[in-house]
Amino acid sequence: QVQLVESGGGLVQAGASLRLSCTASRLTFTHYAMGWFRQAPGKEREFVAAVTRGGDITDYVDSVKGRFTISRDNAKNTAYLQMNSLKPEDTALYYCAASRVESRALRRKSGDYDYWGQGTQVTVSS
Repeated sequence: QVQLVESGGGLVQAGASLRLSCTASRLTFTHYAMGWFRQAPGKEREFVAAVTRGGDITDYVDSVKGRFTISRDNAKNTAYLQMNSLKPEDTALYYCAASRVESRALRRKSGDYDYWGQGTQVTVSS
């Protein structure tokens, strides 16, 4: 079955950087927009960033604009989330997800995503 496997999480101090990776298997990667979501304890899962199938258009939640960058390498079936200037409020379990879309569509709603990874923990200390 389809698998999305995240990696790259960890415990860092405020101001540090991390790069999350999400490698997909058993799906035609270029047919899917990719997204990153996060869920902090006691909070709902929230959209963080998304990238189109071709990687040419991106979308971000306002709280991470200018700090996070989503990208993808279709040759490696991998999506990335570069996170700079991390803040304690970025602490959460981060999930990648794949959404079957046409053309250059982007999705923000979790219900629009077809496949999910298991999550990778990011903890930012103050």
